Amino acid sequence: MGAAQSGYHGVVKQGTVPLEDLITAVETARDKVMADEVKSLVKFGIPKAMAQQMVAARFQQRVGGEEGESGEAEPAVWPDMS
Repeated sequence: MGAAQSGYHGVVKQGTVPLEDLITAVETARDKVMADEVKSLVKFGIPKAMAQQMVAARFQQRVGGEEGESGEAEPAVWPDMS
């Protein structure tokens, strides 16, 4: 099956998507996943602010108002579970 064919639907024209639209779609999806994770953690009884920090750390994002000196978020450190 070639790059222009998809399953039983025959030839599919490949369009182009502006880079800005692609970035916006990825950021929107990431924000939804993060919001869903915060909601789940709050259901477990974790305070919302703490849940937001936990999720932001996993996604290497800054939580509202936090300023880092380097300008980039530090990567999340996962504990050794072995």
